Amino acid sequence: MNDQIRDGSEPKPRRVAITGIGAITPIGTGVEGLWEGLRRRESAVRTVSRFDPSPFRTHVAAQVEGFEPTDYMDKGRARRTERYAQFSIAASRQALEDAALDPASVEPDRAGVMMGSALGGVAYGENQFTAYVTGGVRAVDPKLALAVFNGAASCNVAIEFGFTGPNSTNGMSCASGAIAVGDAFRQIRTGEADVMLAGGIEAPLAPLCFGAFAIIRAMSTRNDDPATASRPFDAERDGFVMGEGAAVLVLEELEYAKARGARIYAEVLGYGTSNDAHHMTAPRPDGGQAARAMRDALRTAGLRPEDVDTINAHGSSTPLNDSTESRVIRQVFGEHADRLSVSGTKGYHAHCLGATGTIEAAISALSIQRGWIPPTLNLASPGEECDLRYVTGEGETRPVRRVVSNSFGFGGINAALALGAVD
Repeated sequence: MNDQIRDGSEPKPRRVAITGIGAITPIGTGVEGLWEGLRRRESAVRTVSRFDPSPFRTHVAAQVEGFEPTDYMDKGRARRTERYAQFSIAASRQALEDAALDPASVEPDRAGVMMGSALGGVAYGENQFTAYVTGGVRAVDPKLALAVFNGAASCNVAIEFGFTGPNSTNGMSCASGAIAVGDAFRQIRTGEADVMLAGGIEAPLAPLCFGAFAIIRAMSTRNDDPATASRPFDAERDGFVMGEGAAVLVLEELEYAKARGARIYAEVLGYGTSNDAHHMTAPRPDGGQAARAMRDALRTAGLRPEDVDTINAHGSSTPLNDSTESRVIRQVFGEHADRLSVSGTKGYHAHCLGATGTIEAAISALSIQRGWIPPTLNLASPGEECDLRYVTGEGETRPVRRVVSNSFGFGGINAALALGAVD
């Protein structure tokens, strides 16, 4: 690369491989737990049991059950962190173990951490405010000050594994996880790092956090049948369903990964992001900026629209998002849109806010590696303007070469990742 700089030429972008997956999700834990949850084709949405949801219009969510932090960290670290940071450490450890990558074998300055979260440790802050109101300042856990900021995710992971390279946790709403992967991809692509942990983390299930979205009528009220509440692209969709969870990917420079004999799930080929600059909750009606994010992902990947096999859709199960995303896919892919397999997996794991983009990137990588595209659960009859070839039923078993995974968030955030099989 230095020779290229000296002779005035641009350094050649480096290729980026996905070599490890960690997952703490409502449908399963670990890479195989996530995959088995997808193959069961069952929703994890249930009536909320973490707190009493009866004051709100919405009573359902997708919860992570049985998580034990000491399965992934010592008791001291578990005491010093709360659920949000614990998820980040646990999913990162899973990902490193899945990649068969010993953190001690990596040059610390060449390894970094990029995370994303919509709400960070706000739910824990809510819990501690309740303790303060009922018991005064002495009842407040001293770790509160270090728990509520978004950076607790990436910083605790860096401390746990000794990675001193690039480090950040973005708070870009429901696109946070995808943006974390995209930012980590850029760090490796441009030569700033060789190894990156990239993930999305969310632990929002506390009454005020949950209730805030119910108050603005963003969430489904299908309380009598929770398993069918999240229904991407369906005519009867009535809002998103909140979930919690985390997913972390190990990204490595391709030749670095090959040199150590790593198993490679897929390659991150491209990334694009933009902002609607239109409205805090409603997508831009013409979809132009969401389309630009997807086109930028294709451009940086060097792909033509017809090179893509499938779309892992944001598919939030909200009336405006799903119809707008369907129009945007048509804008970007033209006639090829009718040949794309479009899959939205939030019917399984609900909308885990900032974690979802990385959960769905992990699912996309597994689809490439294993040749199966999960179905869009609860899609009985596509809604108005939802006129693409959505995957339903038992899913599709076939070779998958190129996937675009979409993530859109409040504030008009758009992010798209292009993933592909390694040639």
